[in-house]
Amino acid sequence: MKETLTIRPYARLITMLGDQLIKNELIALVELIKNSYDADASWVKVSFIDFKTDFSLTEKSKIIIEDDGCGMDADILKKHWMNPATPDKLRKKEISAKTEKGRILQGEKGIGRFAVFKLGKNIKITTRRQKQDGAGHFVDSGEDVENTLIYDFSKYDDDFLKENGEDKDLFLENLSVELIQTPPTAIIQRDIILGTTRRQRKPYGTIIEISQLKTKWNASRVDRIQSEVGKLQPIFLKNYDSDFSVWIYKDSQLHESQDRYKEQLINCLENKSVFKVTDGFYSSENNSIRFKLNEQNVDISFKDSDISGLRLFEKFGLPNYKTECGSFRFEFYLFDFNVDSENPSKYFLDRDEKKIIREHRIYLYRDGIRVMPYGDPEDDWLRIDIARGTIRANEFLSNDQVVGCIYISQKENPQLIDKTNREGLIENGRALDDFITVIQLILQYLRKKPFAQYLIDKQRKKEVDRIKQGRPSELIETAKKQYADDKQTLNFLKTFESSYAKEKRVLEDRINKTENLAAVGLSIETASHDVMLFIRKTLEQQDALIRDLMSGISIDTEELLTRLTLIRGNFSMVETQMKDVQLLFPSTKSRTKRINVKEIIDKVHRLYKRAFEENGISVEFSCTDQPLIVKTTDAVLLQVFINLFDNAYYWLKTVNKKREIKISIDGYGQKLIFSDNGPGIKEDDVNYIFEAFYSGKGEEGRGLGLYIARQLLDRYDYSINLAEFSKDRLLDGANFVLEFIKED
Repeated sequence: MKETLTIRPYARLITMLGDQLIKNELIALVELIKNSYDADASWVKVSFIDFKTDFSLTEKSKIIIEDDGCGMDADILKKHWMNPATPDKLRKKEISAKTEKGRILQGEKGIGRFAVFKLGKNIKITTRRQKQDGAGHFVDSGEDVENTLIYDFSKYDDDFLKENGEDKDLFLENLSVELIQTPPTAIIQRDIILGTTRRQRKPYGTIIEISQLKTKWNASRVDRIQSEVGKLQPIFLKNYDSDFSVWIYKDSQLHESQDRYKEQLINCLENKSVFKVTDGFYSSENNSIRFKLNEQNVDISFKDSDISGLRLFEKFGLPNYKTECGSFRFEFYLFDFNVDSENPSKYFLDRDEKKIIREHRIYLYRDGIRVMPYGDPEDDWLRIDIARGTIRANEFLSNDQVVGCIYISQKENPQLIDKTNREGLIENGRALDDFITVIQLILQYLRKKPFAQYLIDKQRKKEVDRIKQGRPSELIETAKKQYADDKQTLNFLKTFESSYAKEKRVLEDRINKTENLAAVGLSIETASHDVMLFIRKTLEQQDALIRDLMSGISIDTEELLTRLTLIRGNFSMVETQMKDVQLLFPSTKSRTKRINVKEIIDKVHRLYKRAFEENGISVEFSCTDQPLIVKTTDAVLLQVFINLFDNAYYWLKTVNKKREIKISIDGYGQKLIFSDNGPGIKEDDVNYIFEAFYSGKGEEGRGLGLYIARQLLDRYDYSINLAEFSKDRLLDGANFVLEFIKED
């Protein structure tokens, strides 16, 4: 037996589409407003009629949505509006991607119209079609007929399959909707006031009247709708000329809302943001990113280490990875919520400004219309909070401190599609994940590069400002001039000045001694292993010789000389080690002189030779014919290279591969490169490694080595920095460049 069956949806499907598919009344209204936009309306008026003062409901409460779009005729109502999930807009997209006004159609599923059922049970639609000429183009007049469509679902409660107390199957096919055609009375050419502007109402468009409302309304809910509707189109773009506006009224009174803060928001964006990222564009063709950072051009790509080195980039695998998402535009505004209120900069935000910024996130717009709810304060569609929690918080800008917009198009991003319930985008293949990851990479780059440098500069400025605020010498001089005629006060100031100068010299001397002692301690710590080894060997050799002599064993002169020579050699090695260490002692400080850098490096290498051999660390030199000769002291160079060798030794022990150190000495260019193939400098540490008491070794580190090295070299106008250029990177770990000024 074979039987062909048909699908017969129950009538409740209609209300389910609206009531259960649409999340809330805001999205419901936005869907209806989008329909007006697709109809080429220039304005939409949303009126709350017969509500109480606080917007709570009365029995007569209703919502009216009116526009001046192209309207619908009877044929459209019958064939399209009455057919759920009609592909009408989808077909239009395939034929022409734009409306007659040049707008990109927003709808495509044909169910947005049923958002009305989220709002109320009784729906009255009055519409008048705009006339078309013989070529199918719209003209500025309306058809002679006005169409009214009435849905009355008030008899359907939550269990609307019961009728007169008895169960009754009610299918979609059993529902009837009343269509009335009359001469135009509601939609006619007349004056209409929107806001403070009087304009002529076009003789075409649509009016949707919704009564027997479902939602419990209040003033704050209406405020939010006004605010969110104001974000339906881009709100950050400069000189954005919109030909589409939305007005909200309570009866005949224009509703004032929280959208009044828009001007203050724009002021924050323009004047209080640390960084303005504008004219941003991601190209999916070549995986390149370009934007203006405070009006300065920035061009980067997936091939650059600034991007490929970020942890999130691992998702993309190879640098030539092809993203499934298309190209898009973007703009961001970055804020600093931690500006000191006692010493505020131009970036200082007061409480109200912080509140306004926190009300906005990063919005997504497709073809000029917002994709909701992306950008809502509670929304984390870019998974920033997740990334901050699972990776590392300081690698990402927080949701609070960045406001912005992403702009996509249906043409460039056909795989980024709205969910049926209008709650964001469908996770379709890799497209959405790639899209979000690219945005995260851009934001992570901004946090770890320009914003990180800003924080460093801010801290340094804070320290400088703190010193400047004291400026004792300057203050004393000013006071001396002011009290030049007051001998008693003047004598006191002179005594104070003398005491301050002495104290300053003591403090500076302590700093120098601290630096020296740190290097001495490090060298002794390193040398002590070899010294103890040689001492142990010497004692063993001495004890063996004494035992042999006391036992009466005959030792000829040649053997005795050999054994004593070995003991003498051990003492010589100890002496050499201690002489190298003594060069760091204050009592043996040498004067400035011309020094062969290679000879100093050899001394330091000897200190670490045994430790390097035990841990499989090789040291390779490349030297020019011209030796590198610099004018300084032995102690300065010893401290510098002890710290470089010690850091390399520490980090090389953490890698499971061939461990290498390469040192390039260029006597002609007065330059030295010190490289290892360890794990390299962490991105988080790059901006801090030369700061005092900052160590990437955790509790094991002193945080003084590289700081002292830079300070010592700086005294002689020499420098040490991380290698910036690939030609200066000998190995894939840490690479330091030391530059010395040539003598005349």
